[in-house]
Amino acid sequence: MSPSGRLWPLSLVFLLGLGMASERIDCPSRCSCQYLEVNCTGQQLHEFPTAIPLDTRQLILAANNVSYLPAVELSFLADLVYLDCRKNLLGDDLDFTFIGVAKLVYLDLSFNNLTQVTFSTFSHLLSLVVLKISDNPNLVTIEKDAFANNTWLRHLDLSRTGLTFLDTSTVRDLPNLRFLGLSDNTWHCNCSFLEFITWMTESNVHFPDADNITCYTPVGLRALKMPAVETQLHFHCLTQLYKRDYIFLCLIGFGIFFGGTMAAWLAGICAVIYEVHTSKREEEDEEEEDA
Repeated sequence: MSPSGRLWPLSLVFLLGLGMASERIDCPSRCSCQYLEVNCTGQQLHEFPTAIPLDTRQLILAANNVSYLPAVELSFLADLVYLDCRKNLLGDDLDFTFIGVAKLVYLDLSFNNLTQVTFSTFSHLLSLVVLKISDNPNLVTIEKDAFANNTWLRHLDLSRTGLTFLDTSTVRDLPNLRFLGLSDNTWHCNCSFLEFITWMTESNVHFPDADNITCYTPVGLRALKMPAVETQLHFHCLTQLYKRDYIFLCLIGFGIFFGGTMAAWLAGICAVIYEVHTSKREEEDEEEEDA
């Protein structure tokens, strides 16, 4: 073999070694890196890791103590498609956090401290397919148009949160939704929630763990499965009269009675006047004839 032929494998090994070394240098401290993937699971991180390779497609930050996701640092990861932040300390300040990762397809924010989801939280994630925000016990509010821009959303998990109400249009207007987790929430099954329950029974969406999608209040419906209470709510909401309804009906009845009485009284007065006028005219005619 010629010297140049022997040098080629050696140079190849050298270049590969440089590539592996650069990969190790670019990998954040206490994290492991593979091709386009950074995994920092369970490293007791308190802050978003630095020195993440800019071409990272998959970032796993699960089981840490991260309480804040910096929007600027995230925006450097423009090719990110998979982000796992479950089991952290993320709070409610997530508006505009994901503005620079528009290619994101998978986002897991379960087991955190989220308190609300607004339109600005996920509005820039136009490619989002899977969103998991379950096991956030302090999550009590999801705005009506929170997912208006996430039209590709197929899997949405809202299980085990503090939600008591969800506007029907929030999920009904998602054309690709196929999986919706709603179990173990404290749903308030009142008349305002009837439309949502009706949508559940008529939609083609799959509801996993359906046996645990139950009403929490009122007490009379507690622990009943959501679809099963639809008939009861229909009867209750469509036949029940509230105090204001009785007052309204009483006012209408009084108005009708008073109007009828006044009409009869006026009719009587008119009849008397007509009768008096007619009698006087007849008397005048008789006097003229006698004269």
